[in-house]
Amino acid sequence: MVVLLCAGVVGPLGCATAPQTEDPESLAAFERANDPLEPFNRAVFAVNIAADRFILKPVAYVYKEAVPVPVRDMVSNFLHNLRSPVILLNALLQGDVEHAGTTALRFSVNSTLGFAGIVDLAGEFGIVRRNEDFGQTLAVWGVGEGLYLMLPLLGPSNARDAVGRVADYFSDPLTYLRYEKFGYSRFGANIIDVRARNYDLLNDVERASVDFYAAVRSLYGQNRRDAIANGAEAELPPLPEIPGEEDDFEDEEGQERDRPPTR
Repeated sequence: MVVLLCAGVVGPLGCATAPQTEDPESLAAFERANDPLEPFNRAVFAVNIAADRFILKPVAYVYKEAVPVPVRDMVSNFLHNLRSPVILLNALLQGDVEHAGTTALRFSVNSTLGFAGIVDLAGEFGIVRRNEDFGQTLAVWGVGEGLYLMLPLLGPSNARDAVGRVADYFSDPLTYLRYEKFGYSRFGANIIDVRARNYDLLNDVERASVDFYAAVRSLYGQNRRDAIANGAEAELPPLPEIPGEEDDFEDEEGQERDRPPTR
């Protein structure tokens, strides 16, 4: 499959070749990146960056600077609330009944008391927001991520998440609205909202990166792994006990301890 993609899609760009096996560190980094179509992906990335710098970034900047934070939060809340049916479906497909119930409750509260979702009233009640998509569902089912892909205009992805995007699109009830302008408006609003919320982060990453493409690829992989694990952290060995501040003072039985210097 990789050979066919390289020959039929990448063409003269060629495929990235694995480093020599006598360099284990380079080989491990190559395998972690899982990016055999790197030359093609870099070409798409260059087009995306050009579109971002000349179109999306200026629009996101104006939106970020001209629209007050509370209003931007309302837009973000509304857009997230619209995704609730897709999130609910994927939570059920993953067997996460608790999260499915939480999502249904959030959607009910925010769609009614939260004025169609522009106010995250459920969040103020402590009902935590969490995203789910079919790419995450496939990962929970044991499907590997496949090749890393840089999608035109849509940005970083992989084979599994690309399939997930298509599945989420067709499983979204709003996809079947006959009012096409709503779908286009929602798509554009989502892109501008995400770009504005990550405006400073992407600028910092680009400034600090020797290779911006590799940095974006790494950040995408880390973000997706965290999303699939629902933010769960790996178990760490127990830390040694460290005396607390209260141990620096005299205890109730009158045992003397070192006191901190007084000023």
